[in-house]
Amino acid sequence: MSLTKADTLTPTIKKKARPLTAPLPKGSTIGILGSGQLGQMLAQAAKKLGYKTHIYSPERDTPAGLVADRETVADYLDLKALAAFAEQVDVVTYEFENVPADTAAYLSSSTTLYPNANVLAIAQDRWTEKTFLQDIGERTAPCAKVDSQDDLERAVRKMGLPAVLKTRRFGYDGKGQIMLRGDSDVEGAFEQLGGVAAILEGFVNFSREISVVAARSAEGEIACFDPAENIHEDHILARSIAPARIPETLLERAKETATNIMIQLQYVGVIGVELFETDAGGLVVNEIAPRVHNSGHWTQDACAASQFEQHIRAICRLPLADPSRHSDAVMVNLIGEAVRPFETATAKSDEFIHLYGKRQARPGRKMGHVNRIYPLGFIARHPDRL
Repeated sequence: MSLTKADTLTPTIKKKARPLTAPLPKGSTIGILGSGQLGQMLAQAAKKLGYKTHIYSPERDTPAGLVADRETVADYLDLKALAAFAEQVDVVTYEFENVPADTAAYLSSSTTLYPNANVLAIAQDRWTEKTFLQDIGERTAPCAKVDSQDDLERAVRKMGLPAVLKTRRFGYDGKGQIMLRGDSDVEGAFEQLGGVAAILEGFVNFSREISVVAARSAEGEIACFDPAENIHEDHILARSIAPARIPETLLERAKETATNIMIQLQYVGVIGVELFETDAGGLVVNEIAPRVHNSGHWTQDACAASQFEQHIRAICRLPLADPSRHSDAVMVNLIGEAVRPFETATAKSDEFIHLYGKRQARPGRKMGHVNRIYPLGFIARHPDRL
């Protein structure tokens, strides 16, 4: 196992993996890999359901650390720290998909890990993800592996332009990708991206991006929240509108897609599935996120149980909650200095402010979000009044 930064010793975890076969007893401890705002909101949901949380990440002074019962600050490849962490938790999950796959595999040898380590391996590599989706019958953008400038030029000749060159691993919020519109953009693009393993994706003509946040339990129970419509600014999610302003048939098709993906992965927990509504009126899967998702934050105030509670329910073998909306909603991300007016804002009955406790508001940094709720059916009746 290539945990190369770890101590030269190979600590073993004393307990053996015992998959949960019944609901996790109240007062048990949920281990969460990652300490950002998603980990924070998972910890808050766990507390509501009577569980403790133990956060593990290399970062200090974090959003999740503000609310968790315990916190380990250590490298993800530190075997001693991982072994100690595993001894102190009853189930492990993660808040982001870039946890090293070897770390997940190491923990899963002794502790129940949801979603499973194989899901991470698929989601961490865009080529692996695309081929998986195609193999299970889902439509994606045309794509090609790119390991050199020559590969890129061959792929462009076959696929045409415009197209997007992306790193196969570790890209998010528009990072790790280059838009190729003409031949001049292709020249030197592979080196510009860092000379790392990449994928070229053909451009999809689409009218909007939507996402489905859904959950699957270990028993196979599935619950899908209504698809949301996502609006980006500078490659970062700015707003999510729920429900998405698309035909009912596409809403149901999006849920079917998420369901198929979860079944094929034997998934346990909440997943985010991003899709494009094409100009021709179909759906193309963009990517999957094996975790709670930014576009599902509206569920905190428009549903009986949020995506975070749903995830805790799934990994603790509790019955899933009803995912239906009691309100329409618009989630607005507070990016950088946009958070300032909301730090002292007066609470309103139809506007719910969620701040993450980050001290420094940097450009592009997600500092919080606002959920604005409306009566059911408002978005369908007034699509232009949001």
